[in-house]
Amino acid sequence: LGDVYKRQELYPDGEAGYKAFLKNKYDLCVFDVMMPKKDGFTLAQDVRAANAEIPIIFLTAKTLKEDILEGFKIGADDYLTKPFSVEELLARLRVTQRRLSQMQAENGVQSAVFENGALRIEYAAGCAYLDGEELHLTPIEYKLLCLLSQNAGKVLTHTFITQKIWGSSWENDIASLRVFMATLRKKLEKNGEQTQYIQTHIGVGYRMLKVE
Repeated sequence: LGDVYKRQELYPDGEAGYKAFLKNKYDLCVFDVMMPKKDGFTLAQDVRAANAEIPIIFLTAKTLKEDILEGFKIGADDYLTKPFSVEELLARLRVTQRRLSQMQAENGVQSAVFENGALRIEYAAGCAYLDGEELHLTPIEYKLLCLLSQNAGKVLTHTFITQKIWGSSWENDIASLRVFMATLRKKLEKNGEQTQYIQTHIGVGYRMLKVE
């Protein structure tokens, strides 16, 4: 990985990796799922609780759709299954790092706050609120919400969204997108309220509606 990161550190189990994470500053984490002492899913949750922004990539032999979706729900930026090629891993690392840099640059120039009806997003703080109460979003849900809000009123295609969020537009990415949109919509439309923030355009994509 030297052509992407000059310094890499390897740890034999999840607990050792987490202790090192708390002591040091890293640009990106790559986790296996099946690890001794602390599995990758638990480790990712702990890391996300300590640092919501750091990119996380799973590199694992667990190939079931349920496992992949679980990885994304926890907050992974990418999920690569074994066997894999070093070239593919390097490509995904570059895409993830480039996407993070782009999002940071966009956050630096955009308005600090977005308001739409009862929805309020504070980009600099990385927080979203509905009726004054903070929304507890996964990193992917938050990224989707920001992408939709930055393009409020516009229909964003499945391909555009998945490219922006995951850097690719594979069938699994689009399937994951549907899951995340469903969970995000539930959090925005609590208690069966009629206010609709995200509109589905079947076979095309999604749009954030402008709410009075």
